[in-house]
Amino acid sequence: MIKDLSYYVHCFTSLKRDNKNGGAPHKPILLLSLINLFEKDFFHNNEINIIPELVASFKTNWTKLVNSNHHPIFALPFYHLNSEPFWKLIPNLGCEKWIESKGSMRNFTNLTIAVQFALIDIELFQILLISENRTILKLSILDNYFPETKSNFGSNNNDDDLPSILILQESSEVYQRKIIQLRKTIDENAFQEEVFIRSGIFKREIPKIYNNSCAISGLRIDAISNISMIDACHIVPFSEIYDDTLINGIALCPNLHRAFDRGIISISDDYTVLVKKNFVENLNSTLNLSQF
Repeated sequence: MIKDLSYYVHCFTSLKRDNKNGGAPHKPILLLSLINLFEKDFFHNNEINIIPELVASFKTNWTKLVNSNHHPIFALPFYHLNSEPFWKLIPNLGCEKWIESKGSMRNFTNLTIAVQFALIDIELFQILLISENRTILKLSILDNYFPETKSNFGSNNNDDDLPSILILQESSEVYQRKIIQLRKTIDENAFQEEVFIRSGIFKREIPKIYNNSCAISGLRIDAISNISMIDACHIVPFSEIYDDTLINGIALCPNLHRAFDRGIISISDDYTVLVKKNFVENLNSTLNLSQF
């Protein structure tokens, strides 16, 4: 069988779906979101990672196109597309049996732990690199699954795939109240997806503020590909105070990030690096912590 554009148009318009309530919209919405991110050059090979931009695009497209009483659970289509001929889940090491449990994979956290990425056909990847092909696939999905709401989608989808950075510029108190309120009002899946998306903004913006440089060592590596050696680090752990605001972030290289998270180093109010005395290190190493 020749896997050309017409083949994938057929695949995309013949998806295996639960037919209740007019048919589950999850798979078509995820495929539209995937096309959105190919248009913005997020994917450079046929490995489809679970990234905040993909989850955010899924939620945005769902709001535009779905008017049934289905629930926008991202984990469902990402997992169940595995039943389609062009999509294969690649588990993380040791999670091979876990991903066979359909019930467990409804949970967003379980999905991100168990699944390394989804692998699409190399032929589909090459087709998605071409703008005209993306348009044909997109229109085929809209016409087939969303004829009544497709006008809401528009011919171009220029929305940012992550919410505005403004949500991270709120005061810590306001941000924390909103997160706590979300936890009380939405289910656990939706909450984990929301945290995942907001964390994506945090990880994207904090290195920018520090000019992609480590705040302590000054390390900066510019790469032509999408590679960074600088992490966005929470000053106070998110798990303690639910604070993803910009003032709770610092950019550190991975080794100093780990040392900071484990309390080996800290920073005083006058920006002095404090190094604990309860460990031994090789002071002749160029990577020793005491030099800071």
